[in-house]
Amino acid sequence: MQVLVMGSAAGGGFPQWNCHCPMCVACRQGTSNAQPRTQSSIAVSQNGEDWVLINASPDIRQQINANPQIAKANGPRGSGIRSVIVTDSQIDHTTGLLILREGLPLNLYCTEMVRADLTQSFPVLAMMKHWHGGYRHNEIKVNPVEAFEIEEVAGLSFEPVPLKSNAPPYSPHRNNYHVGDSIGLKITDKDTGKVLFYAPGLGEINRDVMAALDSADCAMVDGTLWQDDEMIRLGLGTSLGSDMGHLSVSGDNGMLKLLEPFTALRKILIHINNTNPILDPDSSEHAQVRAAGVEVAFDGMLIQV
Repeated sequence: MQVLVMGSAAGGGFPQWNCHCPMCVACRQGTSNAQPRTQSSIAVSQNGEDWVLINASPDIRQQINANPQIAKANGPRGSGIRSVIVTDSQIDHTTGLLILREGLPLNLYCTEMVRADLTQSFPVLAMMKHWHGGYRHNEIKVNPVEAFEIEEVAGLSFEPVPLKSNAPPYSPHRNNYHVGDSIGLKITDKDTGKVLFYAPGLGEINRDVMAALDSADCAMVDGTLWQDDEMIRLGLGTSLGSDMGHLSVSGDNGMLKLLEPFTALRKILIHINNTNPILDPDSSEHAQVRAAGVEVAFDGMLIQV
């Protein structure tokens, strides 16, 4: 299985257009070795030709153009994207559905909770029906969980892992958790048996998450904030990361501690906020991550699982 990181930053990208935190200023001015990043998205393929896009960020046009294996086509129009999965209804994971309108129709896979948000609160799916019928919705079933396959990308199996995170502010489920508001994905290469666990938004650890980590060969997980109160301390917000549905990377209950027991697992942090010092490869925080045997995702990163 090939896994391509289309974008590795959290919402707003890095540097964020209106942010003047130390990390963004240093990146913008070229005074650090931190590299710009677009908003979080990956694509997976078994053959390197046919790809499933997982989360469609607002930067999707830029991301496709930056990755020839995704951009190429056999005719005057097209791309390597055969289907799209969205793991939640957050703006930074779904706005790209608007940008892909020239390529419709496409199959879209999401839970019923996410479909409802994208039809009513943020009616992307209703709008897109005006372009060749829009997206063909395929329900990801989470109650009970059902694995599924995608015909256009043979050889991969997808299993949802319901996650306790937080729905977007426009969702009726904001601060009112419903199963299916957010999911991770266990993606299995049916030929090799290798498993990727992808969870860009993790607000709470449960048995399902631990089981997914235990069964995976590679995990790409939430790296949004270094500290839970990071945004507050920098004067950039009033909410803790945990309020927004993200575990911090550091701390006794943070992502590094969570991942520590899984010594045979390839561990990668993704969905990294512009304030997070791990984006600077020369920072002490980045060094702590690497010392823990964990990688920091970057745009264009290609992983073989």
